[in-house]
Amino acid sequence: MHASVANYLKQNSDRFLEELKELLRIPTVSADPACKPHMRRGAEFIHRQLADLGFQAEIVPTAGHPIVYAEWLKAPGAPTVMVYGHYDVQPADPLDLWTTPPFEPTIRDGLLFARGATDDKGQMFTHIKSAEAWLRSVGSLPVNLKYVIEGEEEVGSRNLEDFLEANKDRLKCDVAVVSDTSQYAPGQPAITYGLRGILAVEVTLTGPKKDLHSGIFGGAVANPATGIARLIASLHDDQGRIQIPGFYDQVVELTAAERQQFRDLGFDEAAFKAELGITEVAGEAGYSTIERRWARPTCEVNGLVSGYTGVGPKTIVPSKATVKITCRLVPDQDPHALTAALHQYLKAQCPRSLAFEFTDYHGCPAFVFDPNSPYIEAASEAVREAWGVDRVRLIREGGSIPVVQTFKDVLGVDTLLLGWGLNTDNLHSPNEHFTVADFHRGIEASSRLWAKLAAMKS
Repeated sequence: MHASVANYLKQNSDRFLEELKELLRIPTVSADPACKPHMRRGAEFIHRQLADLGFQAEIVPTAGHPIVYAEWLKAPGAPTVMVYGHYDVQPADPLDLWTTPPFEPTIRDGLLFARGATDDKGQMFTHIKSAEAWLRSVGSLPVNLKYVIEGEEEVGSRNLEDFLEANKDRLKCDVAVVSDTSQYAPGQPAITYGLRGILAVEVTLTGPKKDLHSGIFGGAVANPATGIARLIASLHDDQGRIQIPGFYDQVVELTAAERQQFRDLGFDEAAFKAELGITEVAGEAGYSTIERRWARPTCEVNGLVSGYTGVGPKTIVPSKATVKITCRLVPDQDPHALTAALHQYLKAQCPRSLAFEFTDYHGCPAFVFDPNSPYIEAASEAVREAWGVDRVRLIREGGSIPVVQTFKDVLGVDTLLLGWGLNTDNLHSPNEHFTVADFHRGIEASSRLWAKLAAMKS
């Protein structure tokens, strides 16, 4: 890395942290209509950061929250990189479980606590500060950079795809960079080369038009809660295999090399169980815990509501029962085809005495980046040098980042998933935090990445 860039990072590290705190103080909760003015403030903060560096920057209105777009295209012949991130955050509830207020950033034991610290303000901000380091110390960047920073990731990126479709030519690039994932473990940085896809649905069964007295009517009418329990129980066999017809037909199995690579990570199952407070792992027979989490499809109940849930008994037959279900998908499963298969399967299992209602929320396919790509190699070098380690882990993750597949479909580019955070950073939970040292290492890795990509052999 250029010596002046390295010096700039050291000299300005405290200011970088204070500016991140300023961003974290803005309660950009995209799901809360009351936060709409704060969403604008968040977009303006990002816009100002980039415009002050000489980027051509604008705040793009959408039907929801604005997108910040910025570009610096003064490196002719060099690769063009698009950085994606989001400035919106999850709601902070329950507030009483926070040690310090969620929008008053606080450092304790080397950790920065605030909503959005890791997801995704802190990680996204590293790529802005790395550009600043190059521009303020060298006067130019080694690559062309484009930034797309949205405000609706936590509510499904409702308007992002329209923006991408409308700006295909403007957004042309060689590779995208996203930091919204995690390291493998503390001090063990990783590049995520695969993500699972997802489908999300809701099923409601309705019996009587209102809740009924279970003594007077029980045994004479179908109980929706019992019906929904039977539907749920039918989704898996005793070996953890999903029973939806055709569910596994398109699954791309892990190669022997990938399975060995996962074994070589040295996953500590005892520590995993202790961290989660469980006594046993569970799942599809024949696969390790890492394989189940990263590279096998799943079908999970996310929520189940029926009848009386208050204190003490209430003797009723409930009128309705609702279950929320998501399936995590792997290459080459089709979320639309499997949603239809799930619909058909559950409807066929439903007793005729209960009305069946099915809601399809969203879906996206899985993503896999060739682990032998020169982009992966360049990123690995940058991260390895910034962290001072011998190797960077290549991992998959069990979650889904739908925008990654959107970039592939709309713009035809692959995405480098470079996570500076940790799975234990309480993402989406009270006391979310980001390791301060990892924030600074992330800025350094990003700074090195621009140079590595510029020097990359085609």
